[in-house]
Amino acid sequence: MRLATWNVNSVRARIDRVTSWLERSDVDVLAMQETKCRDDQFPEDRFAALGYQVAHHGLSQWNGVAIASRVGLDDVTVCFPNQPGWGEPKAAEARALGATCDGVRVWSLYVPNGRELGDPHLEYKLDWLARLRDAGAGWLAEDPLAQVALVGDWNIAPQDEDVWDPAFFEHRTHTSPPERAAFSAVVEAGFADVVRAYTPGEFTYWDYTQLRFPRKEGMRIDFVLASPALAKRVTGASIDRQERKGKGASDHAPVVVELA
Repeated sequence: MRLATWNVNSVRARIDRVTSWLERSDVDVLAMQETKCRDDQFPEDRFAALGYQVAHHGLSQWNGVAIASRVGLDDVTVCFPNQPGWGEPKAAEARALGATCDGVRVWSLYVPNGRELGDPHLEYKLDWLARLRDAGAGWLAEDPLAQVALVGDWNIAPQDEDVWDPAFFEHRTHTSPPERAAFSAVVEAGFADVVRAYTPGEFTYWDYTQLRFPRKEGMRIDFVLASPALAKRVTGASIDRQERKGKGASDHAPVVVELA
């Protein structure tokens, strides 16, 4: 199985690029984030034409997560257990969607940004990750052999090598000690980063501004974290940097994992 994750940054604006990439990449399952549309606006027919079933969770022009699969799409779940909310009154955002694809429980995740240090949104982000960690630990406690993939845009660069200049990110979100600790807690709960070993020094995101992409000033913030049973099946991984190039590209690149 080829499993991929991609923050598409508006699926309607980039549907031609997404479907063209699917045709070229031979991916079986694609988890998408930041679809930026409601369920009734999602271009499901374009995926169906390629043989993919789609599950989507979107509430407005913000956030939004989806899973496209050509190997089955069962037990679709919106939100993970105890997922915290945001806003007044607080409500769960469209940031997590789970489905079972050929025996693999895939979660498409769009972790809150956090905005700035000291912002209430950062506390929301840390709470969101703590609840995700608890949910993941619970799934593995129920079934240690469960094949679970927590994939998506984590909005965290967990190591200094995951940003183009660590000094630039001092006193900013995405690299702060609490955020990195929250990411590590998910790993310590039993979920391994299965991409890093195959893509040393590579990034997954480049801001649109200040020529970040041509200057190679990126970040690694998109990850595939696999349960122990699933991690054993990984035979390779890659980041498709080519998809960040050209007109109409997302600011993120697809991340692909090969499973035996």
